[in-house]
Amino acid sequence: MHIQTEQLEIEIGKDQFTIWFEETKWCSSSHYFILEDGTRIGFGEAGHITPTPYRSGVGNGVCIRYEDFEHVDISFETIIWVEESTQDIYFEWIPLIEKTAVSKVYFPAFLTFDEDKSNHYSLINYHQGLLIPNTWETALQKLPFDGMLNSCAAYMPWFAQVKDKVGYIAIHLSPSDGGYTIDHPQKGPYTHLGMYHLARFEHMDYRRVVRFTFVKEADPTKLSKVYRQYAKETGLLTTLKEKAARNPLVDKLIGAAFVHKGIKTHICEDSEFYDKENPKKNDTLIPFSIREQEIHNYYKKGINKLYLHLDGWAQPGYDNQHPDYLPACKEAGGWEGLKALSDTIKNCHYMLGLHDQYRDYYFAAQTFDKNFALTKKNGSIFEMSRWAGGHQSYLCASQAPYYVKRNFKEILAHGIHLEASYLDVFTCNEADQCYHPWHKMDRAECLRYRNACFDYLHSLHILPSSEEASDFAMKSLVFCHYAPYQFMMSAPDEPRLGIPIPLFNLVYHDCLIIPWYMDEPEGKEDYMLYALLNGGAAYLDKDGAYPNIDGAFFDESYQQALDHKIARYHIVSTLQEKVAKEEMIRHEFVDQCWYKQRSYFANGITVEVNLKENRYLISYPE
Repeated sequence: MHIQTEQLEIEIGKDQFTIWFEETKWCSSSHYFILEDGTRIGFGEAGHITPTPYRSGVGNGVCIRYEDFEHVDISFETIIWVEESTQDIYFEWIPLIEKTAVSKVYFPAFLTFDEDKSNHYSLINYHQGLLIPNTWETALQKLPFDGMLNSCAAYMPWFAQVKDKVGYIAIHLSPSDGGYTIDHPQKGPYTHLGMYHLARFEHMDYRRVVRFTFVKEADPTKLSKVYRQYAKETGLLTTLKEKAARNPLVDKLIGAAFVHKGIKTHICEDSEFYDKENPKKNDTLIPFSIREQEIHNYYKKGINKLYLHLDGWAQPGYDNQHPDYLPACKEAGGWEGLKALSDTIKNCHYMLGLHDQYRDYYFAAQTFDKNFALTKKNGSIFEMSRWAGGHQSYLCASQAPYYVKRNFKEILAHGIHLEASYLDVFTCNEADQCYHPWHKMDRAECLRYRNACFDYLHSLHILPSSEEASDFAMKSLVFCHYAPYQFMMSAPDEPRLGIPIPLFNLVYHDCLIIPWYMDEPEGKEDYMLYALLNGGAAYLDKDGAYPNIDGAFFDESYQQALDHKIARYHIVSTLQEKVAKEEMIRHEFVDQCWYKQRSYFANGITVEVNLKENRYLISYPE
């Protein structure tokens, strides 16, 4: 069957389709679904496939019913239709009978993208953003969290592909139960990108929708702006200007130096990070008074704005016994020492934020109870011993808002002056499902509970932050720990998976404050250039919680003198003060070189960087 419009022609087969746009042809592979036992079944294996025309007041297309699969009691419909006013194509999957458990549905399946051309490229929202030419040398390994949306694998629920300046952007409209898959082997010459839909409690029990928008003269900026418009239309896009109207502390944070320090570390013997050869290295302690002296020193150095992110401030030590983390570390000075530090920060007109965790659920926590852990279908709970606190499960997100309220009431009752704070992992780890009958929770509910924690902090006039950036939290989140390029999360000499590109900032730059690492390793890229290119905040000083992961790859030999770091921070903060609330309206590669990049902001400021020569140029309007 055919769909014909002024801009598009679509030919629809029983389990595939072909689209023509601007004389460019796009062919899909075959759609399929996966049963709970791992069996793969193609749509075309249905005993009866019945197509009928589909028409409404806003568009037309084709509805196809699939039924009578052999040994599988399932039937469903697909609708492929074009919205007349926008020329957007919608791919809808509608369950009808589902007596056999389905775990994933791959519809629409990936579009064949197999030509050996460097100007055929794919865009994915893996961390800040990644551009992968079809000829890229490095194979893309398995995505974190299996490519689930609302995780570090996909800050935003879309991907795009471009052939010779003609491209499309695919947006997943039910992202809480969605993900994507990508296959790019070494040297290509292809990249296969496809969306999938996840079962909710073993059932595909509601309509799933993916929207394709085709674009001529396509480039990363143009495609990103398609999604920015969608974010506006759906209410996700909430700017820093709007957030500052809700809480003026947003303006106090813009331009601040980010300092990341710790107090107490205790690595349990069953943790993967436990050092058996050097057991004394498993415990460290820095008194609150030492951090207080450092704050005085920053102030004497003339730093006017500063945000201190404090790890390991409570009695158990960093990443231990959550969510029962209180009281403040006694050996470091207890509540009195933490209050003295917070008072000093207040007197310097700086800001304090405390690291806290409401997903990792430690068996050593005083109130640990398996009944409140994230529960699998078979009644068991997740268990592992990776982080410093050792044996842990996951806390069901339905419980997190209660613990946040309990803990912050106690913290504030001790006179700790908080203007910002940090709830770990909520914006980098995948959404959870819980089967416990007391608090059964699907993934969409999980994300709402996480947002409820951020909103509770807002109610206390505390600016909320989390680990990375994620689309679902853009209404509430003010800043994050980082939103890095993928290569920044790997060892410096590892081959890159593609060309770094600021897809997230092209959509949300004026909605979130993102601090950037400022490492300046000899003979390598100066990370400050990325902070400038993105108009972001700067880390003045940081202590990595764990060595050689999460961007903590540079040892003490790379540490600069404090005065030098302060000078570099001022360069970044001066720019950030001018562009933080401005949309990044364009990003481009200069002279078609990936190492020469330029970004444009809505107030006319441009930033150009040369990543090979470690040079930058900031241009201001006349």
